[in-house]
Amino acid sequence: MRLRSITAALVAVAAAAQASGATPASMASLAPTRVGQCMQTTVREVGTRLENTPGSGSAIAYADGVSQVSYDQVPGIDASRRGDPVKLCLVSLPRNCPLGDDRGKVYRATNLRTGRTWTAPDSEHSCGGA
Repeated sequence: MRLRSITAALVAVAAAAQASGATPASMASLAPTRVGQCMQTTVREVGTRLENTPGSGSAIAYADGVSQVSYDQVPGIDASRRGDPVKLCLVSLPRNCPLGDDRGKVYRATNLRTGRTWTAPDSEHSCGGA
């Protein structure tokens, strides 16, 4: 029962943000900024690392604008569905990055519907990479 009410509340928040014209970039300010900081969000989209290429790895995007990607298939990501509630925690930040390149943040996510947890970065390459 409690999980359903949390899910309903998170879906309502995401819908309200979208209706207000909030963009993923403006919603990204809601994302964790300090290592160890967590937030609740919902799944916006689940797919593969390379679009329409099964087996190319897992990718997931959240309602707050954060995303995660892996070259490997991540069972927790692959089992997720649009609208699932997720606890998202910042695990690490990249260091010595070129100005304006903030790729390489690593997040731990727990899908509150499935109970599965995974850790993955926000991009295929860390800052300063390809």
